[in-house]
Amino acid sequence: MAIDEKDIGEVAKELKGAFEDFKKSNDKELEAIKSEKRMLEEKTDKLNEKLGELDSLKEELEKEIKAAKRPGVAAGAEVDAHKTAFYQFMRKGMEDGLTELEVKAVQTTTSPDGGYAVPEELDRTLLELLKDESPMRSVCSQITVGSPDYKKLVNLGGSGSGWVGETDLRPATGTPTLAQLQATMGEIYANPQATQTSLDDVFFNVENWISTEVAREFAEKEGQAFLLGDGVKKPKGILAHTLTDEVDKERDFGKIQKINSGLAGGFSGDNLIDLIYSLKKGHRNGALFMMTNLTQAKVRKFKDSEGNYLWQPGLQLGQPSTLLGYGIEENEDMPEAVADANAVLFGNFKRGYLIVDRMGTRVLRDPYTNKPYVGFYTTKRTGGMLLDSNAIKVLTLAA
Repeated sequence: MAIDEKDIGEVAKELKGAFEDFKKSNDKELEAIKSEKRMLEEKTDKLNEKLGELDSLKEELEKEIKAAKRPGVAAGAEVDAHKTAFYQFMRKGMEDGLTELEVKAVQTTTSPDGGYAVPEELDRTLLELLKDESPMRSVCSQITVGSPDYKKLVNLGGSGSGWVGETDLRPATGTPTLAQLQATMGEIYANPQATQTSLDDVFFNVENWISTEVAREFAEKEGQAFLLGDGVKKPKGILAHTLTDEVDKERDFGKIQKINSGLAGGFSGDNLIDLIYSLKKGHRNGALFMMTNLTQAKVRKFKDSEGNYLWQPGLQLGQPSTLLGYGIEENEDMPEAVADANAVLFGNFKRGYLIVDRMGTRVLRDPYTNKPYVGFYTTKRTGGMLLDSNAIKVLTLAA
């Protein structure tokens, strides 16, 4: 049978029509895939955000339960009298006998700028509130001292040892190398304001107000300093120390090892495993991760080679959520996951960093500067020091 141009034209026309139908159908399929993908991504992001909210809520509820179980501080006659006089000073500005009561209550601090030391009970409450508010205080070691500075000797090794027989002479051993560490201290301040009317109100809880307001301000400033502070008029933070890729055996004391992720601004579950095992076994007991909420949202999506999620929620009271079996401390002062950022810390922070508080918080009452408000200029001397630079490791998101 002869085939003419008319037949070819009809086939071509049908082919064109079929191709147009195919394109429409394929475009719809692709659009449906994109739409479904967008829906799934939106759903996943919302669930991820919900996980973060629920995880934070669980931690807050556990803190409230812990706070409710705290034992009270026993008070003596001098302490009670100092407390009563101090709150009269807070409400009315009355200073009669407060200086003498302050001395009898064994307060050790003085200030050339004036003001009065808060009662010991309030000082302890403030420290407890700071521990609840500050991520750094909740994981690092803390000490309270009476002097304006704090020093500590650490052994860097070098002490000789060896094997000898029962009757052999005992040779002298080498002298251990000691280093003196000194906390970098600074004075932190807050200046909460209240109206005289509210202070005159018998139902206004001055103690609770001053402690919560001051704790909130202090926690924000000092938490950032313990992590990032440059040591000038403030504590020197963990990430302000020299970071190097040298391992523990090669690195000088005081320098912290960093692990590069191999990808600028990104990292993987394998990087987290490398971070964990860069820490000596003795330090891994009690170690945890530290990162921001957004970085934690990223790691919730990580899986191992068998498809298991690396992040697991804590479902029992007192059981935190874990990443590769280790706890996570959320700290919004940590750098976000961008190129060259030190976005993840892992370590035993109690062994690695010490927060030093000088005993005594002082309050200067100021009813004049910002009328009709009464300001309470509150100061506290605090500092920090790196105790063991082998106890903390840093994941740097760099190639």
